[in-house]
Amino acid sequence: MTKAVSKYIRISSNKVRLVLDQIRGRSYLEALMVLQFMPYRACGPIWQVLNSAAANAEHNNGLSKENLKVKIAFADQGPALRRFRPRAQGRGYQIRKPTCHITIILDLVT
Repeated sequence: MTKAVSKYIRISSNKVRLVLDQIRGRSYLEALMVLQFMPYRACGPIWQVLNSAAANAEHNNGLSKENLKVKIAFADQGPALRRFRPRAQGRGYQIRKPTCHITIILDLVT
């Protein structure tokens, strides 16, 4: 099993989970094809984490990329950036910009 984590990605974890649900359980090459043709912004960071996990498997464990599959993929909620927007009568309105941590674990196809 090989793991890759990307932290503090500036996108909501709920939006990332929609894409991760589509690639969980698929082979590495099939997951890349699915990500290539999905119209979501979350596909970019997930693509990077998936490639990093495959490179880790190849470099650290000597595994072939063709024999890998996505065993576990999840997105945890990260800290929210807090910004303030000026509102009427001197008030400040809080804007929360969410972040997330993406984790992908690859394993050999059985």
